[in-house]
Amino acid sequence: MAVSRRTLLRGGAAMAAVGMATAGCSGGDTAPSGIPGPGQGSGRDFQPSARYPDSGVRALDPSFEKYIVFFAAVERIATGGTRYTEGPVWFGDGRYLLWSDIPNNRMLKWEEETGATSVFRAPSNYANGNTRDRQGRLITAEHGRRVTRTEPDGTITVLIDRFEGKPLNSPNDVVVASDNSIWFTDPPFGIAGNYSGEKATAELPNNVYRLDPATGAATVVAGDVTAPNGLAFSPDEKILYIVDSYSKPVSIRAYDVVENRTKLANGRVFFNCETGESPDGIRCDVDGNVWCAYGAAKEGIDGVLVLSPAAKRIGHIALPERPANLCFGGRKRNRLFMTTGRGLYSLYVNTQGALGG
Repeated sequence: MAVSRRTLLRGGAAMAAVGMATAGCSGGDTAPSGIPGPGQGSGRDFQPSARYPDSGVRALDPSFEKYIVFFAAVERIATGGTRYTEGPVWFGDGRYLLWSDIPNNRMLKWEEETGATSVFRAPSNYANGNTRDRQGRLITAEHGRRVTRTEPDGTITVLIDRFEGKPLNSPNDVVVASDNSIWFTDPPFGIAGNYSGEKATAELPNNVYRLDPATGAATVVAGDVTAPNGLAFSPDEKILYIVDSYSKPVSIRAYDVVENRTKLANGRVFFNCETGESPDGIRCDVDGNVWCAYGAAKEGIDGVLVLSPAAKRIGHIALPERPANLCFGGRKRNRLFMTTGRGLYSLYVNTQGALGG
């Protein structure tokens, strides 16, 4: 979770059973007793589009028009009781979405079939980014200074909490490559105060790490990102995109993935934001477009910005509040889920999310 956001802010059945069994929150910051309900309630005013196509879904370039579903509109599917949410991850085998309510130190669950929302895990060690490995297990980057894996029986395995003997800063976002290697960002956002983590002093640089699937050993793959935030692989895994929340201007960097997906090379700026703009979580679709949870201080840009593989702005999905993260899900991976401070939104699009995102 980027500092700019805070300062400018105006698997399967067994796993689910364990999550429900641990519902309820404990620890430092007590969460509200309520949980988000279906699309109406507290939060900023949201009026769904009365007409098709949704006027908030705009092609900034003709190439985006093919991704717009004429009879689809932005939906708010859960709202209320959250403070700032990130890390959506889709479980197609259970038809549900998990996401993190970081300041409330919990994870939530939304069920596609019923629309019901419940507490999946609390406390969550200030869980932030989530993804699944190639065995379907939940992988979580926690502001509580570790990366974990949730086993099929619900137990939690700590994959890493220290590097070279020093505690991690506050793991933020995570992706898993097709060789099962785990890549995650480790900025200081969670230890900067006591809102989305516990205040502490950083003992490591703001690195991007790779966890080896065979040995579990960690290596620094990028040490030149000022404050690494969201990250995503291109569909062919030849490029890793990383958001740098402290660069001036805020940027998305791109790296070539080399040497059998063990290292990064040729780091460069892929996209520079304009003043007052900032991306957070990012994901790629099967065509290589980069979908960015986008917003910040500038009025009128809160939503999802879609960039072509050539870094051209091609589409925008307007939301009534700034999104932090997004993912693709649904039966065909063609439903875009977007998390914000107060709500969970979705939109059907005419593309699919790349695997591993």
